[in-house]
Amino acid sequence: MTQSIVVQVGQCGNQIGCRFWDLALREHSQVNQNGVYNESIGSFFRNVDSRHDDPANIPLGSGLGKIKSLKARAILVDMEEGVVSEMMSGPLREVFDYHQFITDVSGSGNNWATGHKMYGSQYKDQLSEVIRRAAEFCDCLQCFFILHSMGGGTGSGVGTCVVNLLEDDYPDVYRFVTAVYPSAEDDVITSPYNTVLAMRELTNHADCVLPIENQALIDIVNKISKATLPTGTGKRTYQQTGVKSNSAICEDAGSLTKTSDEKPFDKMNNLVANLLLNMTSSARFEGSLNVDLNEITMNLVPFPRMHYLVSSQTPLYCMADVKIPPRRLDQMFSDAFAREHQMLRADPKHGLFLACALMVRGNVEVSDIRRNIDRLRPTVNFVHWNQEGWKTGLCSVPAVGQPQSLLTLCNNTCVRHTFSGIRDRFSKLYKRKAHIHHYTQIDGMEVGDFSDSLESLNSVIEEYSSLERNRGGVVTEPRLNVVS
Repeated sequence: MTQSIVVQVGQCGNQIGCRFWDLALREHSQVNQNGVYNESIGSFFRNVDSRHDDPANIPLGSGLGKIKSLKARAILVDMEEGVVSEMMSGPLREVFDYHQFITDVSGSGNNWATGHKMYGSQYKDQLSEVIRRAAEFCDCLQCFFILHSMGGGTGSGVGTCVVNLLEDDYPDVYRFVTAVYPSAEDDVITSPYNTVLAMRELTNHADCVLPIENQALIDIVNKISKATLPTGTGKRTYQQTGVKSNSAICEDAGSLTKTSDEKPFDKMNNLVANLLLNMTSSARFEGSLNVDLNEITMNLVPFPRMHYLVSSQTPLYCMADVKIPPRRLDQMFSDAFAREHQMLRADPKHGLFLACALMVRGNVEVSDIRRNIDRLRPTVNFVHWNQEGWKTGLCSVPAVGQPQSLLTLCNNTCVRHTFSGIRDRFSKLYKRKAHIHHYTQIDGMEVGDFSDSLESLNSVIEEYSSLERNRGGVVTEPRLNVVS
């Protein structure tokens, strides 16, 4: 049995983490009707009941009041204690180990340097200690998941500090980063600086990064809301829309901690939490074609620095039909490659695929996956040296509320457009050296860090762009000049 540890950093990372643990418990309680501690639960939770050291026959029950023997394999980090304190006063408080918290009170002030240089140095030993403690509870530690945002100070600064620390202390354990990128209309003025400075660290020290754009999440939530509820001045019921109740992946209906006090970002956070649930489903449940987490980096990252994966999930909601016709299953695969389903505002069909993973859950046959790959093959462009770059996975346990679901992870050159937009916003500020003094007043931060980070981003954009220029296998411009 392998285990993974989730490191939640900053307000965004902890809010996503809270939704992940909530929905993970809901998923396990649905599958594990007898409430027995087993390998699937043990992958992300540990047993703290000293009477039962072995993962067997430990009654957990179906309610939160009966899961006190479980502790999430989670580390909560935030330089403002508000979100963590709220979690510890909420329904999930028994799931978290208070020894695994690191908090401060003053925050990072939307400043990457404050988070990375100041708090990173101040809390380095404490971070190492809580990570070591969490790792010692694992029999076979396979992966770290780091959740954070890129636009703020703590998420971008301390989050990337954690990634660097993990590389030093656990070089053989994979580091998966789920990074939420700010939109172009972000209300944090310094977010372009924070994003580019953080990207240099992720490019150099992460194994795999799932960039998720705030605006893309907003667009998906709006799309679901438009299809399922609002119409005109009133609201349609699920029966009127033909949508299955509680099947939308942005909802928390039926979750273990559901309350009437829904926060503005809960629906967006649920989308990211579902992505993580689907990506780890094969590590938690059985299937005829399970995908190990290390297979994702092995198959989808052909070059070390080009490890940014575009993700999408389908269906966004299910229709109320009991039986799913084949054409609707095929539509699920088609939607996965549509622009409006991507969790990054990019169109993979207009880019070049380096590799693509199809991770399916539910009552789907391997033949269904192969049929759809053959059907979609003419519509997607793969790099000439990896025309068969498909990775497929099939987990028999469906997501809650859906008979089938599909998560796609693709390494695609379309990410360069998102990165170019970030670079442009960075350059507008940096050209005038606006706000630079807030960063350079932090010990260890130099002006050169800005130019180095911009150079690193430019190199990533260029690496993806060069593949597009060489789309057909013929280099359209010289890559090396030889001087005789």
